[in-house]
Amino acid sequence: MTDYSKEMKKHLRTQKLRKASKQTKRRQKTKKPRRKDWIGDAFNEFDELEFETVERVMPRGERERRRTVEQIASTSVNKGQNDKGRSPQDPDNSTQEPEGLQGQVVEVSTGLCRVDLNGENILCSLRGSLTAAETGFTNVVAVGDRVIVSKNGSTGGVVEAILPRENILARPDVFYSHLRQVVVANADQVLIVTSWRDPHIWPELIDRYLIASHINDLTPVICVNKVDLVEEQTELQAVIQPYHDLGEMVILTSASEGIGIGQLREMLRDRTTVLAGLSGVGKSSLLNALDSNIQLRTKQVSAQKGEGQHTTTQSTLIPLEFGGSVVDTPGIREFGLADVYRPDLVHHFPEMVRFINACQFNNCTHLIEPGCALRKAVASGHIAKSRYHSYEKIYTTLPD
Repeated sequence: MTDYSKEMKKHLRTQKLRKASKQTKRRQKTKKPRRKDWIGDAFNEFDELEFETVERVMPRGERERRRTVEQIASTSVNKGQNDKGRSPQDPDNSTQEPEGLQGQVVEVSTGLCRVDLNGENILCSLRGSLTAAETGFTNVVAVGDRVIVSKNGSTGGVVEAILPRENILARPDVFYSHLRQVVVANADQVLIVTSWRDPHIWPELIDRYLIASHINDLTPVICVNKVDLVEEQTELQAVIQPYHDLGEMVILTSASEGIGIGQLREMLRDRTTVLAGLSGVGKSSLLNALDSNIQLRTKQVSAQKGEGQHTTTQSTLIPLEFGGSVVDTPGIREFGLADVYRPDLVHHFPEMVRFINACQFNNCTHLIEPGCALRKAVASGHIAKSRYHSYEKIYTTLPD
């Protein structure tokens, strides 16, 4: 096991312990300690056993609570599933599976979703008992969820339960930053689509998706589209070389010229893939080129703003004729990272980890401190400037 893997496991375990501790604290209801004033026996009629005493070094029940925290965290590690992937109606994934037909959610709207039942798509409402409360999520169901459905007539149904998730791709909710929105559930990989120009390639967004993919056990694939617009091949190579050095898969494509479409088709075959990226990078055009049965609407990039226009308005799971499926997500302007904090960020940049122990200060942020070994590595060319720039930008957006 590499040092990077060990460090990541250590940090993930710390996060799980922190979350488990919060769960147990919510359940714990201790009475406020009563201060002893030593003024005689005026308060002797009160039963001292009803209060937590201030003399106790470890509060009553604290040892048991800590054991519970350890048990929750270790169970999460052993199963490979923590609360980021649990089903909303079943926080512990321990309830008995209800009776009904099993299907997969292919589209979601407010209070409704469309479910694929062995090739039959039906519109379903959600059982009222299903709620996202206490899960840390704002949405009950997401595209890709496996669900249990009871049919209601010939064309409709009701989602009775959501089966445990293998993984998710999530981001902080727009309005409630302490909660997360599940973008997609139960996918195999994320196709990070960017374009060389119109709009210009944005390494920071690529790096954000790389971090989110690795955290959630999803395989990232970087797709640089519109390479027919490249004027200097050396410039393109300089941008993608850091990702090659990391061992990440990079595919160069052009939907309009048919470049790289065959290679991309093989990467998607028999897998569930999330398509993610900025508006206008060509996700819909790539899908149209990959599968002749898919005819999605496309729009030209705004000449005034240099930005893409939203074509896909909501996430949709689309089957591919050659096997597998893709989740076409709406184009975005930014992608926030969930459950990543400033002290942990550097550990999500593998090439930086080996330098941090040589910094002058143990709590170095690697931004302004003197004697920072990481910044020296950037200056000497051991770390790509584009990657360090992403680190700087992402760091300022994260909580402490």
